[in-house]
Amino acid sequence: MSTTHQKFFISGPAGKLEAVLGEPSSNPKGIGIIAHPHPLHGGTMENKVVHTLFTTLLELDFITVKFNFRGVGQSDGIFANGIGETEDVVAVTQAIRKQFSNHFADLPLLLAGFSFGGAVQIFAATELAPEFLILIAPSVARLHAPAIPDTTQCALIIQGDKDDIVLTEEVLTWAAPASQPIVVVPGAEHFFHGKLTILRKLILKYFSETAK
Repeated sequence: MSTTHQKFFISGPAGKLEAVLGEPSSNPKGIGIIAHPHPLHGGTMENKVVHTLFTTLLELDFITVKFNFRGVGQSDGIFANGIGETEDVVAVTQAIRKQFSNHFADLPLLLAGFSFGGAVQIFAATELAPEFLILIAPSVARLHAPAIPDTTQCALIIQGDKDDIVLTEEVLTWAAPASQPIVVVPGAEHFFHGKLTILRKLILKYFSETAK
């Protein structure tokens, strides 16, 4: 797999947002935007689960972007309780769609996120109507996340059964009204120590079956 990477800045609602773009060598199958864990608890786009999402989406031939929320790394602004961070996702997505619109029209959108970033992506999905969602241990209870919108064709939600930060019971309770399936990884805690290869395999298998 041959890819190109570029670090750059996007104009966001609270100032510039630090981002990294990866492009596959073949024709892209979509655009993937990745959101990182909670900014006030050390979350950045360098998180290892975010890195796994980034490299796996590139392997699936998605134009892939990870970025730092406002107030993180070299991004301007301050933490905004998930509301401003949702605006950041929308700004990044719109900028990337515009950047590639002349070369690749109507590429499907995939929003992915881990923990806080996963819950933020659910809010962003209500505005951006992505075809695909990948949510890793999304903190749905703490952010009072809504249900996944009907416009989303496929949603992959992965949860560790040993997670003591985002509790499996909370995710299942959130998913129950819509009977939203959850993939539970036995022995995995919140940061998926020793389980990143399983994350990658789950995502690759899911998209080989549902996102052709």
